[in-house]
Amino acid sequence: MPRTAVITGLGFITCIGNDHATVRRSLREGRHGFERVEFLGNPELAVKVAGTIKEFTAATPHWRDWRYPARYEIPREALRGLSPHGLFALCAIEQALADAALNAPEISDGQTGLYCASAGSTLLAHYHLNRLLESRGERCHPLSVVSSIAGTLNFNLAAHYGIRGAVGGFVAACASSSHALGCALDDIRLRRQQRMIVVGAEEATAESILPFGAMGALSINSDPATASRPFDAERDGFVGSGGAVALILEEADFARSRGAPVYAELAGWGQAADGYSIAISHPEGRGLADAIQRALADTGLAPGDIAYINAHATSTQAGDRSEVMALQKIFTAAGAHPRISGTKGLTGHPLSMSGVMEAAFCAMAIRDGFIPGNAHLCNPDPVCAGLDLPRATIDERPRTVLSTSSGFGGSNVALVLKQA
Repeated sequence: MPRTAVITGLGFITCIGNDHATVRRSLREGRHGFERVEFLGNPELAVKVAGTIKEFTAATPHWRDWRYPARYEIPREALRGLSPHGLFALCAIEQALADAALNAPEISDGQTGLYCASAGSTLLAHYHLNRLLESRGERCHPLSVVSSIAGTLNFNLAAHYGIRGAVGGFVAACASSSHALGCALDDIRLRRQQRMIVVGAEEATAESILPFGAMGALSINSDPATASRPFDAERDGFVGSGGAVALILEEADFARSRGAPVYAELAGWGQAADGYSIAISHPEGRGLADAIQRALADTGLAPGDIAYINAHATSTQAGDRSEVMALQKIFTAAGAHPRISGTKGLTGHPLSMSGVMEAAFCAMAIRDGFIPGNAHLCNPDPVCAGLDLPRATIDERPRTVLSTSSGFGGSNVALVLKQA
């Protein structure tokens, strides 16, 4: 018999909240997590808004200076190897374990794996490389590599929790954690693992956000209330953010046998590349349309079976337009009109963690019975004609949901979640 996988735990460190209740309230009430910022002490910079992580102070390379809620008891030896976003990830996993009624010894049984997504810590890489260069190669922290490169989450978290199952990191830009979820699902389907922890995390610092400004991808709108507005005709770029989200995926019978709480089933996925550009999505959404078709085929669903789509929708002109073209090709052309919203209007774009974050939002929406609206959408781009883009939250349980992600190089992933 084919195996199914269910979501049993979620953990959030995000700009819209650091616990379930706050995140749920933000999604339902349309509360964004943006603040005015001044990067690098330079008021002349055009980028003036970011999604900020409250309750945490970690924008420094020195872990002794970090501040985080006292409810997280983190050993000194664990902190020494962490990056700032590693701190976020560990705290998100702690939440997810508690939510899934698991403890640390239970996940070191070899039946549990860990997949991570991040771009690494540009803050720490910059700091450690500067020290190396300034000392002409004579000074470098012994943990500089494992705390800063893209695999830092896998190294530190697998060691901290004693994970003996599959461990790996995914680097596919903004589709990274969606790839991690899809591969985690396959590991459970193929009987390689009984349980997978998937976590995505990023830092919201000048080093991680401002380089996107040089590409013209960031919003220069200085008003936090309108800077991120997916699908709006006046959108001008994405708002950078960070944090961490952790999701626990378990084989369904295994989860039931231990009485685990269940949010939703992760029913299937599809992926496809554009083969078009290193940075810009295919203008007609070719790769994303293929990924959606493959996800539908994987689950045996038709376009009309999808009730809600949580779109990647970063609020860039080119990216949103490309996604709209893909959605129209698959859904509108088939006479299907699912509700569609882009929750980055509230969260901004946390890069590689966006896929697992939005899958977690979808799982919460399925369990709690609501569809998030399109925050800050005032004047829909005419290209969106035929799409159902609700402005406010709808109190309606979406029984089958699609979540999309797209990254540099035209990497596209579509995930299907269903009511369990």
